[in-house]
Amino acid sequence: MDNELESQNEKWELMLEQIKVLFFEYGIKNLNMDDISHKLGISKKTLYRFVKSKEDLLTRLFEYDQKKWVESMNLLASQSDNAIETLFKVSLMVYEEMKRFNPMILFELRKYYESLYNEFHNQRLAVISRSMTLNLKRGIMEELYRQDLNNEAAVAIYMSYLVEIHNNAEVCKIANVTFDDLFRVMFENHIRAISTPLGVAFFEKRKMEIIESLKNSN
Repeated sequence: MDNELESQNEKWELMLEQIKVLFFEYGIKNLNMDDISHKLGISKKTLYRFVKSKEDLLTRLFEYDQKKWVESMNLLASQSDNAIETLFKVSLMVYEEMKRFNPMILFELRKYYESLYNEFHNQRLAVISRSMTLNLKRGIMEELYRQDLNNEAAVAIYMSYLVEIHNNAEVCKIANVTFDDLFRVMFENHIRAISTPLGVAFFEKRKMEIIESLKNSN
């Protein structure tokens, strides 16, 4: 029975991954449940075995996405040598997600599913905030970050930077810079502001790797 349940969960998660791709490609408003089931190659009856409605589908998709985010952040932290390396990897993951997010999807979510979107958005920000708060504590223990930091303020400022990068398309055009340019400068400024001399030295040593990571993400 446990194996059957696990198989069903795996099947559902695979479907959610496919549905997420469909929403990114076609938008949310343009796809109804008939379209989704057809593109998945299943009957609508089968789809309704997993969800009650399109809104329920979006809720389940958000919950699944949130779970994957937490798992990814925990994995990045466990596989990184120190707090600065973790912060870069997490920041790059957030940045790549924002670059991939179609503005039309954001518009549709806010217009047609406002309360659902707000709940998801607040949960996502809370996850990122907790991750960065833990990162600050780790960096202080590793003597890479300054001990006199106001952790709450540092997290709030950095998160606002990440959000603002995504909203600065016009600024990029006027200043003739790319989103990657903005991200690289933002990350470097933040690291230099919160780091000890030891942290700055580590950043300088790995700076070219960060630039290469940005190139490989495109």
